[in-house]
Amino acid sequence: METILHFLANTGFGLVDYRHLLMIVVGCAFIYLGIAKHYEPLLLVPIRFGILMGNIPVFKGFGLGIYEPGSALNYLYFGVRQSIYPPLIFLGIGAMTDFSTMLARPILMLLGAAAQMGIFITFLAALALGFPTNEAASIGIIGGADGPTAIFLTSKLAPELVGPIAIAAYSYMALVPVIQPPIMKLLTTKEERLIRMSDPCTVSKREKVLFPIIGFLLCCFLAPAALPLLGMLFFGNLLKECMVADRLAQTARTALIDIVTIVLGLTVGASTQADVFLTAKSVGIFVLGAASFMVATASGVLFAKLMNLFLKDTINPLVGAAGVSAVPDSARVVQMVGNREDPTNYLLMHAMAPNISGVIGSTIAAGVLWSFFA
Repeated sequence: METILHFLANTGFGLVDYRHLLMIVVGCAFIYLGIAKHYEPLLLVPIRFGILMGNIPVFKGFGLGIYEPGSALNYLYFGVRQSIYPPLIFLGIGAMTDFSTMLARPILMLLGAAAQMGIFITFLAALALGFPTNEAASIGIIGGADGPTAIFLTSKLAPELVGPIAIAAYSYMALVPVIQPPIMKLLTTKEERLIRMSDPCTVSKREKVLFPIIGFLLCCFLAPAALPLLGMLFFGNLLKECMVADRLAQTARTALIDIVTIVLGLTVGASTQADVFLTAKSVGIFVLGAASFMVATASGVLFAKLMNLFLKDTINPLVGAAGVSAVPDSARVVQMVGNREDPTNYLLMHAMAPNISGVIGSTIAAGVLWSFFA
């Protein structure tokens, strides 16, 4: 009997407390949303299963937990701590992104820049609430709605917050169809939502090939600290557009990005061990992250309305909401909200321009914040 009791005390049933159970329930709930509701399943399913893995109670010192040196999970988590995975994700994103929608109407890039206001406003709010500058900068970047960028910056400035910030960033990316439409409708009139935009001009093959080279040089001279992310993003796009390295582009946008997404999702999820994750600071991060994302959405919409005061060829303000860099989900939300007003109004190709420029904008913002507060 003593042996049986000793065995039971060493199992997860004997070591569990309410915090582990709470995190497991949260993980199961988000797995349900990913599978049943199709909320970013490629992200939510690995991350949320990682939450289950990270919250199985185990003995300290057995080399099992993600924070224990020498454990398998700890080795995999090395890619998060040292910012190895985010640039590889960006390589795949670049190889699957068509920049022609942005090049066809460059003025829409301003909407991507305007949406980054959420980052800086939330950064100031976090400072006002007493967060140190490095943590405030990491929290603010959630407003860019770009998980790899949030992980990249946080691993440099506040590595102890990678778990809650990554979870917050990816959660709000997944909830784009829930969060953005009410803000878009609140800030626009029916007449504005019915605006039809003119067809974009045609972009030549030469322009598509030159853009990743010129864009890389300009952006990285502006924000050298963003070199790993922007370099991989533009390199992936060059592989796609040059046509002579299609095998490499195909690998980057399929097998490579899928493998990295699996490992990144599992390890980020596993980093949310209950004793590390369930803190007042984590709650504050989620609240500020939500505010950051909402401010970013509102900034894009309002800036589009401001631009219309000076433009003859007006912009549908809904397109401004795509300035957050949740590619391509925020662009799809613009199309969805626009279609509810006019099923024949096709906004997706216009929304992709600020959506793509938002990725570049949030990455530059991350580089600037790292330069200032490292």
